[in-house]
Amino acid sequence: QVQAVALGGGTVQAGGSLQLSCITSGFATSPMGWFRQPPGKEREYVGAISPRGDSTDYAEFVKGRFTISRDLANDKMYLQMSKLEPEDTAVYYCVSKPAIVKLQPDFDSWGPGAQVTVSS
Repeated sequence: QVQAVALGGGTVQAGGSLQLSCITSGFATSPMGWFRQPPGKEREYVGAISPRGDSTDYAEFVKGRFTISRDLANDKMYLQMSKLEPEDTAVYYCVSKPAIVKLQPDFDSWGPGAQVTVSS
């Protein structure tokens, strides 16, 4: 089955920035979103963006620091992260229809995630 793929992970110092991208081909008409899974913890919602990219939603812990955008022409979605903290260390995933995913604790259609490591 088709799954969104997150790319661009890496290691950054606390306070730094990093941008992740997501291949959204096949999901042009779907809202998209980001989730993350810190080591040893369950996945958590990060944020979402509407199908046309004109509306976004963010978890409280990333507001003011992360920005979600999408480029429909190039089938890409982005997660621009700034003021990163060690607590942001996690594997980040992008998915379609994040609002639905949030209602499914046992969702198992995750695509490859991107590892983000923030050093203190």
